[in-house]
Amino acid sequence: MSRVAKNPITVPAGIEVTVVAGKISVKGPKGTLNQALNSDVTVERQGDVLLCKATNDSQQANAQSGTIRALVANMIVGVGQGFERKLTLVGVGYRAQATGDSLNLTLGYSHPVVHKMPAGVKVATPTQTEIVLTGSDKQQVGQVAAEIRAYRQPEPYKGKGVRYSDEVVLLKETKKK
Repeated sequence: MSRVAKNPITVPAGIEVTVVAGKISVKGPKGTLNQALNSDVTVERQGDVLLCKATNDSQQANAQSGTIRALVANMIVGVGQGFERKLTLVGVGYRAQATGDSLNLTLGYSHPVVHKMPAGVKVATPTQTEIVLTGSDKQQVGQVAAEIRAYRQPEPYKGKGVRYSDEVVLLKETKKK
């Protein structure tokens, strides 16, 4: 059995977990998330604990049990506390402004870049050079952050661009005469 899947998932108070016909649904104060289950994995509820078990001894079932356990654990954290990803803009004239469900970016191009936020992800800009993305789905928040970063990735000589707040950009040495 997967080492990850051996760890039980504790379900905090205020979060409802429903397992029905190959599908798991988690409902909490931050919303509802659904996940389809693989036929090689069963999720059992014992009190306030969830256990993910492989249905057979194949390598595929073993791998899927760990994956499903990680996904369900992230769903429970997401509907309870939510996930947050911070981005910073580094560069002269680089600005961000959140308006409703879109993010307006000025990144040194001849035109402004407008990124539409998907349902379930909220954007805030505490300052002109900071972007804070929040949501209940970890994968979706991370994907939106990666899409925004892709508009202007940090370049290796001056470090200008959109980067994660905890990202370290190694700068290259410039050419010497």
